[in-house]
Amino acid sequence: MSSPQIYISFPGTAREALGFYADVFGGELSLYTYEDFSRTDGPPDAIAHGVLSGAVSLGGSDAANGEKPVKIEGAMLSLLGAADPEVLHEWFDKLAEGGRIMDPLAPKPWGASDGQVVDQHGLHWLIGYEPEQ
Repeated sequence: MSSPQIYISFPGTAREALGFYADVFGGELSLYTYEDFSRTDGPPDAIAHGVLSGAVSLGGSDAANGEKPVKIEGAMLSLLGAADPEVLHEWFDKLAEGGRIMDPLAPKPWGASDGQVVDQHGLHWLIGYEPEQ
């Protein structure tokens, strides 16, 4: 069974953004340019397709001429329980660099620890974990 994978249209920043996520989460990053795909609806060196595979997987490209780039409202990318607490704190801190912490990653009244951050590329993340039993 597979699950949805987010695929983001960036405003000409796909190489930088996907590289940033590779630095945050690790994994293997594959990038292909418009020229690689013989596309003419954007600059030859723009990213036509990029995929980060690893603990966190996501894909993206530079928005083609006439396409709108990502603008996410009312949604978050959830990494609840996606790794050990130490790793989740590391990811949160790295995503916060150049971004904006909406709610610190800390214990909450209901017992779990979670937090929210909007990264430098505008993606809103929800990161957290349950207390150890």
